[in-house]
Amino acid sequence: MPRRTIDHQQTFALEDGWLVRTVIKPNGSSYQHRCSLAAYRAVTDYIDEHTNEGVTTNGLWDGLPDVPCTQAAIALAFLKELGCVTVCHRRCYPVSKFLVEDALIEFHALNL
Repeated sequence: MPRRTIDHQQTFALEDGWLVRTVIKPNGSSYQHRCSLAAYRAVTDYIDEHTNEGVTTNGLWDGLPDVPCTQAAIALAFLKELGCVTVCHRRCYPVSKFLVEDALIEFHALNL
């Protein structure tokens, strides 16, 4: 069975200290979800700790039970969008040895 391609536009912004992902669907409707800095940091730390084996979205959800699933997914989508992580065989790997620092720079650069 072929995979369905999701055709949508997403943007990220920083609002009141929260990472906000806005998705605009092909029909013009949109929705937003938010991710706290604490959840974002937990996701980046987790990915950094699992550099060799990589992580999946489900792995994040299982490995970070105190982070809401939606927030973990937003953090991962942002890291993918900015090229901080790369995907190989459905697993995400950091692209540099300084993932946490790179990720925090990108988070705070949204204020500029």
